[in-house]
Amino acid sequence: MDKITFLNPGFFWLFLLIPVAVFWLFWKKNQQSATLKMSSLQGFKGSESTLTNLKPLLNVFRIVALCCLIIAMARPRTVDVSNRTKTTKGIDIVMAIDVSGSMLAKDLKPNRLEALKKVAADFVDERPNDRIGLVIYASEAYTKTPVTSDKPIVLEAIKTIKYDNVLQDGTGIGMGLATAVNRLKDSKAKSKVIILLTDGVNNAGFIEPETAADIAKQYGIKVYTIGIGTNGMAMSPYAIAPNGQFLFQNMKVEIDEQLMKNIAAKTDGKYFRATSNTKLAEIYAAINKLETTEIEELKFYDYDEKYRAFVWIAGFLLLAEIGLRKTVFRSFI
Repeated sequence: MDKITFLNPGFFWLFLLIPVAVFWLFWKKNQQSATLKMSSLQGFKGSESTLTNLKPLLNVFRIVALCCLIIAMARPRTVDVSNRTKTTKGIDIVMAIDVSGSMLAKDLKPNRLEALKKVAADFVDERPNDRIGLVIYASEAYTKTPVTSDKPIVLEAIKTIKYDNVLQDGTGIGMGLATAVNRLKDSKAKSKVIILLTDGVNNAGFIEPETAADIAKQYGIKVYTIGIGTNGMAMSPYAIAPNGQFLFQNMKVEIDEQLMKNIAAKTDGKYFRATSNTKLAEIYAAINKLETTEIEELKFYDYDEKYRAFVWIAGFLLLAEIGLRKTVFRSFI
């Protein structure tokens, strides 16, 4: 049900005059009524008309009509508001995600990859007005989702990210970054951003990370780099058992932080280190605040005026009151 609002609510102060009007009507009635003193009313018993008992209704009609007019002057109405947003400064974002075997390490819960998927999905939900793409890489890289404004597609793609044998294991940071740059180089967006995440050192691929960073800078693409993993040791996969399950052991966490810092600095981005689930979420929240989108919001108001019904009721009651006063009750007032 639509909410009723009032354009001129100040008119409701007039309701304070209603008790005054009631007092004045009844005072006027008593003043205008003639009186006759008689020693006995025995001769008039049974002659009183029942119409005289209905005379107060005329004043009730007038008071109710006055109340309706006050409400009408306050202009009751319902409003239907429709919003339209126009992005005045759009941002195209590509998330380049490392899916090498080490992303299954359990220093983040339940592991690095699953922790990242949850945070990345939340990040997408909070960017409703931007286009987002998805690149995954190990020793090679490919585009899982091109840059798109269709958020359900991006969210579904994030949900299905997993470690598999499609990509040869390894960490090709240069490959992942170059593929992400390729998705953004022809973008017409005002701002182009890559979020590059890894948990290791560059040890695969035929494109050097520094070269990919130079290309990103040439196209005006800003790169935020994230190193994911605790400081020290972490339960990481080192082999696959005959049943296909990973075998885990404590292994040292190695991230080429200097490389990640250099990539970020060269492209006017920023480097972050995610050592826990909470820290990872804070990093994506920080990037979300750093990259703001200018939005122009247009609101359209469709008003449905409700005062007419009160005017009609007031008019009907006043006409009824005048008509009855001049006809039926003429001889009794």
